[in-house]
Amino acid sequence: MWEGRAQGVRRDVAALATAGLGVAELHAAAIELVDRVVPAELTCWASLDPDTAVISSMTSGRARIPGEYEPLLATYEYDGAQPHTFAELARRPVPVARLSDLPRRDVERSGRLTEVWRPLGLGHELRAVFRVDGTNWGAAGLVRRGEFSDREVEFLTAVAPALAAATRVAARTRDTGERAEPAIVVVGPDGRQRAATAAAAQWRSELDEVAPGRFAVLVRAVVAGARAAATGSFRARVRDARGGWLVLQASRLVGAEDDETVVTVARASGADLLGVLLAAYGLTARERDVCREVLAGRSTSDIAGRLGISAHTVQDHLKAVFGKVDVRSRGELTAKLLS
Repeated sequence: MWEGRAQGVRRDVAALATAGLGVAELHAAAIELVDRVVPAELTCWASLDPDTAVISSMTSGRARIPGEYEPLLATYEYDGAQPHTFAELARRPVPVARLSDLPRRDVERSGRLTEVWRPLGLGHELRAVFRVDGTNWGAAGLVRRGEFSDREVEFLTAVAPALAAATRVAARTRDTGERAEPAIVVVGPDGRQRAATAAAAQWRSELDEVAPGRFAVLVRAVVAGARAAATGSFRARVRDARGGWLVLQASRLVGAEDDETVVTVARASGADLLGVLLAAYGLTARERDVCREVLAGRSTSDIAGRLGISAHTVQDHLKAVFGKVDVRSRGELTAKLLS
């Protein structure tokens, strides 16, 4: 019976993908479809950066996670110590798992379970990453009082590729928004903001339109990522309330008296988004190579020499790129991908 339900949901999700929805609208509609088969007290879906599996946007189900827990959840996602983070699941052959599938000692070290779900009266978590053609585009976390059954896990596994394909299409939408000045925020070792440029207030207002406290949650998330990274740096491309893209970059200060981290917030440029868009349009690895060369302004003969292929092959790849991106010339391609 669940196979029939999975087929129906895949069909409905495919219809949503053709409706021109942004990621948040798509996920809100898809949450309702999945909840009919796998109900949960709390549900939160994310779009993922296809290059890094970092969360780009979040969409909640009917019930929202209380705001006081969101900074904790953001920290746990990137501190490098938690089981079943989306980044970890994204590396698995089958990226769907219940927290209860882990050994008990690993279950008990889950900060999400012990510090968030149990205080809310919930005890079971099911997480999935949405992957298609080897690329991770989204993820979902479902939490409830009772255990998730094997059939429910199988259902979510069956519909995840369709959800990934639809999210990939929705990722093509973008609203450049107002060209605000980049902001800088300095965060201390306790996670509290110590200083910020004047532009930070504008970014806070824009991101808090997504959800109250969103700016603080994102800053905390990238700071946690920077502190866990061997390089001391962490970068995330995220969506604003209108579907525009922003870039947050966190870097630990070298030589600071204590553990301070600097976060910059800026509107994403066309170059910042190029990798996302090439993946979102479903270009193959070689098509992406050719596309990047075209965007750099190189001729067909130059591209052929640089890539070690014939000029005829370059033209074949470029024809395929034009078809996938729905343009008719190199100029239109550049405008669509880099504007």
